[in-house]
Amino acid sequence: MTLIEIFGLVGLLILALMTLLWLVSLWIKDASIVDIFWGVGFVISGWTYFSLTPDGYVTRKILLMVLVTLWGLRLAIHIGRRNLGKGKEDYRYQQWREQHGKRWWYRSFFQVFVLQGFLMWIIGLPLLAAQFYGEPNHLTWLDGLGALLWLVGFYFEAAGDWQLSRFLANPANKGKLLTTGVWRYTRHPNYFGDAAQWWGFYLFALATGSGWWTFISPLIMSLLLRFVSGVAMLEKGLKSSKPGYAEYVASTNAFIPWFPKKKK
Repeated sequence: MTLIEIFGLVGLLILALMTLLWLVSLWIKDASIVDIFWGVGFVISGWTYFSLTPDGYVTRKILLMVLVTLWGLRLAIHIGRRNLGKGKEDYRYQQWREQHGKRWWYRSFFQVFVLQGFLMWIIGLPLLAAQFYGEPNHLTWLDGLGALLWLVGFYFEAAGDWQLSRFLANPANKGKLLTTGVWRYTRHPNYFGDAAQWWGFYLFALATGSGWWTFISPLIMSLLLRFVSGVAMLEKGLKSSKPGYAEYVASTNAFIPWFPKKKK
């Protein structure tokens, strides 16, 4: 099979999975299950690429898919624990449900499930390129750099989620800001970590010498996390609702970790 044929086949698979997920969301009246599936979808599509690319360098393929699987399943478990414990739909989907009323049942298919499925399909391009091309048939410094960048990103994302979960679970912290741990160096360590891991996945594709063009994947992910569905969306409410957040913004980078600025 050609690269385009494999890409198209996985696109149809993602569409089928998203359609099934949409039907489940109608049944349980909760569109936020799509967030739990986000990481799992990349694991499924990545391993599908693995099975359809017999000419790829197997060591690179295995290493890449182990990292993708660790990222995707950890993210799914984290979001699943967080969302399912609330017993209600995420506020974003609640707002859209109220806004569209009786039309939401079909609008949710395109506005939520098809859109996220399309993004999953495009963003997953490095997972295809890194496994499709068989040369070089050995690991390179780019593979090593990709694994290292993934490790940094995984640490910031996993540590950030864990530290925040523990902080919020303590009633004594109600109304307070978490500004310690990895949150001392970036206001959104989980979003930075997610983006860093995708740049790491891209380096595996770049290591083949033929997958350079898949840079669109981590670029889209980084822009979404920084300016659309991540930092920008979350901080709209935080700046007005969290006491002391303005001071936190003044001293701590929004995305890329760095040492806090000293107070003047």
